[in-house]
Amino acid sequence: MKAELPDRPAPAHYPGLRGKLALVTGGGAGIGAAIVLRLAEQGCRVAFIDRDQAASDAVVAAVAARTSQTPRFLAADLTDVAALRAAVARIGQDWGPIRILVNNAASDDRHAIDSVEPDDFDRRMAVNLRHQFFAIQAVRPQMAALGGGAIVNLGSHAWMLGAPGMPVYLMAKAGVGGLTKGMARELGPEGIRVNQVIPGWVLTERQRRLWWTPQADERRRAGQCIPDEIEADDIAQMVLFLVSDAARACTGHNFVVDGGRS
Repeated sequence: MKAELPDRPAPAHYPGLRGKLALVTGGGAGIGAAIVLRLAEQGCRVAFIDRDQAASDAVVAAVAARTSQTPRFLAADLTDVAALRAAVARIGQDWGPIRILVNNAASDDRHAIDSVEPDDFDRRMAVNLRHQFFAIQAVRPQMAALGGGAIVNLGSHAWMLGAPGMPVYLMAKAGVGGLTKGMARELGPEGIRVNQVIPGWVLTERQRRLWWTPQADERRRAGQCIPDEIEADDIAQMVLFLVSDAARACTGHNFVVDGGRS
């Protein structure tokens, strides 16, 4: 399996990131894989959690071949809070305290209103929102012991557009904004910054395979001020800025990367 990674040189360098330990959720593909690569290029020690063993192994091998860092992959289902807590604790014990957390994992599977039952509702919320809270809760003591850290939560512009066919996903992603504001206020006195990156329609391999059509792409182009495709690397570059010392005064805010979509 070939890893889906950016193939262009990184446009920015943040020397202060070198040596810091970063955790990325959902790092085995798409936006998460791009974030893993770009953090490793900056000299970060990177760990990531994912369920897909084959895809994650490919990311580890590809990033190790392109950088001086070999990411550490931990297999876990993020909807299992006990497994998530155990993974965070293991990283801290084996590698040292986590300084950076990127809550990336999500699933935008389509669903009709009438098809959603309570168990399905709870599963979709767990996949797209709940794990972000518990990942922050788990890393907080490690960051506090360091005197601070940086957390980036991944949202989605889909709820802002009122995208059809995924109402529970939109509800969950709208909740990421509240989580970000609340955590920024709670954790700021401990030197922990919390921000949200809101991607537009990022045309990963999965998005092209499942949802792309010529008609949908034309709507995307017409709705964006800059009609270029949004790439996973565009999101990764914003994440790099927000976890770096260059963003030391940025917390509790939303940073939209969508080409000016309306």
